Amino acid sequence: NAVCGVDALFATMSYLETHDVLHIYFACGLVLAALVFDVFDGRIARWRQKSSAMGRELDSLADVISFGVGPAALGFAAGLQGGWDIAILCYFVCCGVSRLARFNVTAEALTTDSGKVAYFEGTPIPTSVLITAVLAWAAWQGALGAQLWGGAWQLGPWQLHPMSLLFAVSGTAMISKTLRIPKI
Repeated sequence: NAVCGVDALFATMSYLETHDVLHIYFACGLVLAALVFDVFDGRIARWRQKSSAMGRELDSLADVISFGVGPAALGFAAGLQGGWDIAILCYFVCCGVSRLARFNVTAEALTTDSGKVAYFEGTPIPTSVLITAVLAWAAWQGALGAQLWGGAWQLGPWQLHPMSLLFAVSGTAMISKTLRIPKI
């Protein structure tokens, strides 16, 4: 999971240097691969009946890279580079970190007899894969940089691309205490 997230960051940086859209596709594919590894590592741990606080912390750290920093960097590379966009991308990552910290602190209280958490408070950070899919679709449509969907708005001293609001909504949903999502 973490290796996929770090490689997604490298692919994103390669796009910024070369402007070859294949790097964006590769980065988006790596975020999806991170999701596959994230799902399997939890299932394997439960199947083996081997879980630990260290494993939970490592999983969360990998998730911050793959589903927090990775998608935020992809958003920046795609064109969300206005001052408000950057503030929203930082907010999104901080929401992901907060959501994972809260989950780790409350996981034991929410765990059922099967050793599995019954529900999530707020959306899980891997749901950012949906934003990554939107960014991949935008890249496929040639809607990167100045062609980014929704254009750019000048709000005070900084620009805001409406597309960055996807990150604001996702981050807010992650830290919501009223959203309770059953864990499948």
